Amino acid sequence: MKTAIVILNWNGGHYLQKFLPFLLQHTALPDVEIYVADNGSTDKSVVLLGKNFKEVKILLFDRNYGFAEGYNRALAQIEADYFVILNSDVEVTSGWLKPMLDYLEQHADVAACQPKILSYDKRTYFEHAGAAGGFIDFLGYPFCRGRILAVTEEDRGQYDEVCDVFWATGACLLIRADIFKNVGGFDDDFFAHMEEIDLCWRLKSRGYRIVCVPESKVFHVGGGTLHVEHPHKTYLNFRNNLLLLYKNLSKQNLFPVLFVRFFMDYLAAFQLFVTGKPRNAKAVFKARKDYRKMLPSFKNKRRENLQKTIRSHIPEIARKSIILNYYLLGKKRFSG
Repeated sequence: MKTAIVILNWNGGHYLQKFLPFLLQHTALPDVEIYVADNGSTDKSVVLLGKNFKEVKILLFDRNYGFAEGYNRALAQIEADYFVILNSDVEVTSGWLKPMLDYLEQHADVAACQPKILSYDKRTYFEHAGAAGGFIDFLGYPFCRGRILAVTEEDRGQYDEVCDVFWATGACLLIRADIFKNVGGFDDDFFAHMEEIDLCWRLKSRGYRIVCVPESKVFHVGGGTLHVEHPHKTYLNFRNNLLLLYKNLSKQNLFPVLFVRFFMDYLAAFQLFVTGKPRNAKAVFKARKDYRKMLPSFKNKRRENLQKTIRSHIPEIARKSIILNYYLLGKKRFSG
């Protein structure tokens, strides 16, 4: 049972210096190799690795291919039974990996899992990108056990049971290597953001389970490449979310959902504008424009997904709207 832990790095030398020692200290398991795939960094990342972390294997790329294609290129070069996709700004803890590996070894129907993700800065609170496992609502808005929109809960052990989820975070994702390759890996056209949700939707629709294993725990800085309020992040999130829906929604749900999203996206742009974020509002308009341009190239991807779908009803897709619940009913916690 060979496991490859792969960190995709782009100008993150400061994170490698800070968090690789924790990874090396707390990953003392047989048949585990650690890789850093460098996405054309222009800082001192590669020099740092060669000097201070000689036990880490290095893959070098000629430019920044983004999260999706960067990982696809890296994992295509690695032979292993399991891949761990790990952000460079994650601090792992003692015994973090074994509970997840054990769970996959004991449950052949589980394709992937994630640990409990806590905030590096507010260490008793869940972190935005994954928390205790991801879900989406029927309109495509992601949320988590422990995080609704921008509100994160304090971890009081309320989500400490293993739970089936809709998506596992790309901040720390353990996945069977053969399944990752068989379903096509990440979608290169996403570049970054929501590519793991797209991957997980394919896994779920093809009959696999995805779980959160909270016995495993890591701390995540988050926003290491793009700040949460950066306009380009807004652009990628809105564009990729629409592409995600187009690729994966059933025929009967596609038009109704996209019809509602048309109005909700422009309402979101208006809200961003009136709250003093005009560049983010503009990013929403650009996202919708580029989404329409990209649709022709996604028709074959949608066709393939629908052809390979064996499970149309996925219980981890909530039938409620988290947006309406949040703003109209004040429901800001996963547990209600």
